[in-house]
Amino acid sequence: MVFKRLQLTRPRRWPALILTISAGLIALIMVLPLGYLLLRTSEAGTAAWAQLQRPSTLRVFTGSALLAITVTAGSLLIGLPLAWLTTRTNLPGARIWLSLIMLPMAIPSYIGAWAIIAVLGPRGLVQQWLEPLGIERLPEIYGFWGAAGALMLFGYPYIVLNVRVALRKLDPALEEAARSLGQRSGQIFWRITLPQLRPALAAGSLLVVLYALSDFGAVSLLRYSSFTRAIYLQYRSSFDRTGAAVLSLLLVGLACGLLAAEALSRGRARYYRSSAGVSRQANVIELGRWRWPALIFCAVVVLFAVVLPVVAIGAWLIIGIRSGQAWNLQLADFGNSLLAASLAALVTIMLAFPVVFLAVRYPSRLTSLIERATYVGYALPGIVVALALVFWGANYLPWAYQTLGLLILAYAVRFLPQAIGSLRTSLLQINPRLEEAGRSLGQTPWRVVLSITLPLLRPGIISGAALVFLSTLKELPATLLLGPTGFHTLATDIWNNTTELRFSQTALPALLLMLAACGSLALLLANERKT
Repeated sequence: MVFKRLQLTRPRRWPALILTISAGLIALIMVLPLGYLLLRTSEAGTAAWAQLQRPSTLRVFTGSALLAITVTAGSLLIGLPLAWLTTRTNLPGARIWLSLIMLPMAIPSYIGAWAIIAVLGPRGLVQQWLEPLGIERLPEIYGFWGAAGALMLFGYPYIVLNVRVALRKLDPALEEAARSLGQRSGQIFWRITLPQLRPALAAGSLLVVLYALSDFGAVSLLRYSSFTRAIYLQYRSSFDRTGAAVLSLLLVGLACGLLAAEALSRGRARYYRSSAGVSRQANVIELGRWRWPALIFCAVVVLFAVVLPVVAIGAWLIIGIRSGQAWNLQLADFGNSLLAASLAALVTIMLAFPVVFLAVRYPSRLTSLIERATYVGYALPGIVVALALVFWGANYLPWAYQTLGLLILAYAVRFLPQAIGSLRTSLLQINPRLEEAGRSLGQTPWRVVLSITLPLLRPGIISGAALVFLSTLKELPATLLLGPTGFHTLATDIWNNTTELRFSQTALPALLLMLAACGSLALLLANERKT
């Protein structure tokens, strides 16, 4: 393992040219929503500048930035210890804990926020249980801290997933050398392990901060004024898409600033093994007297992130069963969810690979710009991405409008950064000397990629596909606006039942959605045990 720039012999230039063209075309597709926003904003003229200078716009901007930073910091404080405990220690039931702590990724933010309100709100289940004790009303959970807490509970799994992949690929030689020199476990973690996790932490943090900026469900239900809520209200109250486009562009500017900060945090260090030899797993760390505090920490996180939503869903499911509720859910909707999520995961991984390979193996200002451009869609609310593709599809590609292909493209625009983050973390840990050795033996560049790079990249591929699969299961605005006629998913069933206050009918599709997510997590864990 070295932390310096290595001068390696570059392969022939034509593979880099092909990668640059391919990645550039992908980036152009990913910025289609940005083109839509620029077009709409140009129609506003001087009114756009007037809206930017309003005090309310400044409050929304600072409030959204503060929310994103708070959620990211909280997710790091939750996710990093959980990833370390479930990967490197003898935590009892580590595999079970891992499955439980990843479940919040399968819960839509609007369902999670509703569950929190239903259980912990001023008129929730807990307050009803405490009424015999004379407690008539619990403190308000609405506003900044309610929204931040909810987003932390559904954002920390992005940190866990990225950090676990990095921890499993770390070279244990450095830690063993430090331990032989008398370093304590805490010193080894802060001086050796944590610096090597910087790419994974940066990738996970970037996903969390963009998730916090683009979320609509939690901030709306918990009544916090953020960009997404302001954009939605702009559309709904005045049907003024130009004003909403101005706010969306400001959101893009905030996201670009965060992307630049993340790029600077990477530095120029390299995180792959510099020595020859077979990769091996690090020794398991004994928790000792910290076993019970670790178990309590995991239990508290699972209580708020998993048990609360499950209790709310289960309560309404039981209410529906007891009342003889007729379930309107069709199995075709469940199949549509699985089909769309699987296709989105496959297409997104295929689009992410050339972008990541170009940015990591051929670093330059151009390749960095191409990679950063692919993050635009993830920073935007789903409704903006959907409306942008509706505009381009209806006006320039009418044959593709309201087809499954356009819907899959919308998913790719929204969730490509999730796949890029996982692939980048894994590719940074693959020594390019291995690829150079394959080329020196007469292998073509594409043969080297297929026989060397892709097999070593498998953990990142599966992690990225799992992220996209889970996110697609929950995606709502794109499915509502771009789905083919009669195409319904579990997410649309949940939304339709919730908006019509049919909470008992919301419970069943929500439960099926969680079961589908559990299946993908089981495959992810099975693959980890094989690698």
